[in-house]
Amino acid sequence: MPITPAASGFASETIPVKPEHRFDEARLYAYLSASIADFAGPLTVKQFEGGQSNPTYFLETPGRNYVLRRKPPGRLVKSAHAVDREFRVIRALNQVGFPVPTAYALCEDEAIIGTAFFVMSHVPGHARADVSMPDLAPAARGALIDSYVDTLAELHRLDHVAVGLGDFGPPGNYFERQVSRWSRQYTETETERVDEMHALIAWLRGAIPEQARTSIVHGDYSFNNVLSHPTEPRVAAVLDWELSTIGDPLADFTYFTQPWFAPPGERSFAGRDLDALGIPGYARVRDRYCERMGQASIPHENFYRAFHAFRSGAILQGIIRRALDGTAAGAMARAFTPADVRAGAIRGLDYAARA
Repeated sequence: MPITPAASGFASETIPVKPEHRFDEARLYAYLSASIADFAGPLTVKQFEGGQSNPTYFLETPGRNYVLRRKPPGRLVKSAHAVDREFRVIRALNQVGFPVPTAYALCEDEAIIGTAFFVMSHVPGHARADVSMPDLAPAARGALIDSYVDTLAELHRLDHVAVGLGDFGPPGNYFERQVSRWSRQYTETETERVDEMHALIAWLRGAIPEQARTSIVHGDYSFNNVLSHPTEPRVAAVLDWELSTIGDPLADFTYFTQPWFAPPGERSFAGRDLDALGIPGYARVRDRYCERMGQASIPHENFYRAFHAFRSGAILQGIIRRALDGTAAGAMARAFTPADVRAGAIRGLDYAARA
């Protein structure tokens, strides 16, 4: 089932470095030459267009290519853009052969490029903006989604203590922490009051279920953050670990399966003929994950989906705030408005009513 790459549907194109994200490339070159074995120039720096949070760069050298992730410049919300945590979890997963890039160097000296950053290997592959995967044959689409599910279950079965991540997240209920964190972050970045978001926050605080299982949680596991292999229908690498922690694995699963429930668009299966596309229905995806995790079902689904609508709104509000401040990483940031936040909150309240 070979893959034939297409220009559309991928979120991994590079562009010249944006003026607001430029830095002293000579200083970076000197740092990398001293920090990474076998690093040798000349060095060419480009920027990935995808992503709205941490600016990400493609570093090209004659012998090897790298990726640099940095905190954005400007005013930042406390605890956000934690590149040090990204580096730590990727390095831990390198030990057990989980599909992530190789973590090379973490630099917390802001004098080098203006903010903290880390450097990892570049893994060839496709991050898919369009979940219908228009470049693939039906059989390859189904195989790739199976690989996404199996990779997520593999992550959730890992012993986080054994890989050195026993203290990677605070003890206690994951969703209590998450609702508290994102409520605070939303409040700090709110540009105009959205009553539906405040109502959703109040409901979530009173509806948090008990946590049945604890594992490494990616926090943003989606088609857009998982690289598929360039020529085979399988996962090549999982990217963007900024929101990773130790918590409830069902947070990842219900987030990953949002395209089966979301309104029509590139990141939704709504209105598409899944059988013709070769894409499994939600029930098959759920059952495959549960089988690999050794559990019978996904309890409290409506709570999880209401939470994801809320968290997505809080993230979107942070992007709106950074766009107003002139520090947003992606070109799409300026297209978002509080009306988009409100629409997501209304969907979250709908899930809350069903629960």
